[in-house]
Amino acid sequence: MIPAVKPPFTLASAGVKVQLAEDAWNSRDPERVSLAYSPDSEWRNRTEFIKGREAIREFLKKKWAKELDYRLKKTLWTFGEDRIAVTFEYEWHDASGQWFRSYGNELWEFDAEGLMKRRIASINDAPIEESQRRIR
Repeated sequence: MIPAVKPPFTLASAGVKVQLAEDAWNSRDPERVSLAYSPDSEWRNRTEFIKGREAIREFLKKKWAKELDYRLKKTLWTFGEDRIAVTFEYEWHDASGQWFRSYGNELWEFDAEGLMKRRIASINDAPIEESQRRIR
């Protein structure tokens, strides 16, 4: 479970937190991923505003029903005592077979137990050919 790494963060622990998050999201398991968030966690994801672990779980179920064969790479951008910023890209295809690469930035804020209490994500999607995929 992701919350094992608690603030205050160091360069090493922030890097571990980012890798654990990447691994969890690549599992495409909404239950597993949702456990990294506080019960009252707040998200901004593109144009959606989501509040609470159950709403996060439902959001992720819908996301991965649409974004097929999802594969993600996160990179630590910077960190503070209880915050981490990452850049990311992920690749997926829709039901018609069209592939996309989604790029973005996330700002994370954690509680004392290491659960994410706030996530702000800005994401852009670019259509790609399957032959252009980089993340496998």
